Amino acid sequence: MERLGTLHRIAQGLAIVRVADSPDIGSTVVDDQLEDVGIVVDVFGPVDAPYATVAATGDRRLAPLIGEPLYLR
Repeated sequence: MERLGTLHRIAQGLAIVRVADSPDIGSTVVDDQLEDVGIVVDVFGPVDAPYATVAATGDRRLAPLIGEPLYLR
């Protein structure tokens, strides 16, 4: 399991995650309990401080995860 980053905010139903390294689009994202959160759908921003956009899996609520670390499975 590799750390993705910290959930920064929610925008238009998508999680915006501040990341250290750009993840692959389509990567599965989990929380610290290894429960599925969603899928990486985009990476944007400056090369030295990118963000990833994560679409929630199923009916997963993202708002309670703001400020929490997320991981790649």
